[in-house]
Amino acid sequence: MGWHGETLVGFDLETTGTEPFEARIVTAAVVEVRGGVTRSRREWLADPGVLIPAQASAIHGISSEHAAARGRPARDVADEVADALAGYWIRGVPVVAYNAAFDLTLLTAELRRHGLPSLSERLGGAPIGPVVDPYTIDRAVDRYRRGKRNLEAVCAEYGVVLDDAHEAAADALAAVLVACAIAERHARVARLPPAELHTRQVEWYAAWATDFQAFLRRQGSPDAVVDPAWPLRRPAASPAPDVAPVAG
Repeated sequence: MGWHGETLVGFDLETTGTEPFEARIVTAAVVEVRGGVTRSRREWLADPGVLIPAQASAIHGISSEHAAARGRPARDVADEVADALAGYWIRGVPVVAYNAAFDLTLLTAELRRHGLPSLSERLGGAPIGPVVDPYTIDRAVDRYRRGKRNLEAVCAEYGVVLDDAHEAAADALAAVLVACAIAERHARVARLPPAELHTRQVEWYAAWATDFQAFLRRQGSPDAVVDPAWPLRRPAASPAPDVAPVAG
C-alpha cells in the first residue's frame, strides 16, 4: 500500500506570528494516526512569554491572558514537543506537517532560544526526518491548479473534513489525512519510500522557491528573496516584507 497505510504522526503549532525565527509557540499538537484513525494525541498550551498579538488570537482563539494563566513555560513545551518528534523519527515514523518549513523552523528557533538540544542533537546528530509536507507535495504534483493552497483549501480539494481549523490537534490530523489523500490520488507519491519522498520534497521546495522568487522580482520586487531550504529554513535568512512566510 505504501507509507500512507502505515503509522504517521501529524504535527502542528499555533503561534504568535508568521515569522518563524521570531514567533513563539502558543499551542502544539502531536497526533499519531494509522489508517485514518487517531491512535494517540498530545497537546500543549504554552505561555509564550510575550504578548500574543490580537491578529494571532483572532486566528487560533488563545489570548495573552489565557496563555499566561493556563499555559506551561515555553521552554518545557518546546522541549517536550521536540522529544516527541525525535522519538517518532528514531522509530522510523514519518512526521507530517503542513508547511513544515514554518513549524519545524519555529520549533528549532524556540529550542535555540531556550538553550535546549536541537532536533538533530536528539537524533544523535543525524538529520531530521522523514518529514511529509502535504503543502510541498501538492504544489509539486498539481502545480497548475488554481486557487489557494492553505490547509482549508487543500482539505476541500482532497475531500478531507477539517473541523476547528487553526486548532493544533485538528490541523495536525487534517495534515495526515490530506497527505494520505494525495498519495491515494497520485500513485507515484505513494510508491516512494518515506526517505526518498523526503529527498524529493527538498528538491520540489527548492524548485518552487526559485520560481516564486523569480516571479516576485518580475513583479517589481527586485530584492525579493525566498529561502529554498526545506524542511528547516536557514537562520540567516530574513524574508523581505513582501514574501512573509505563511503561518502553520
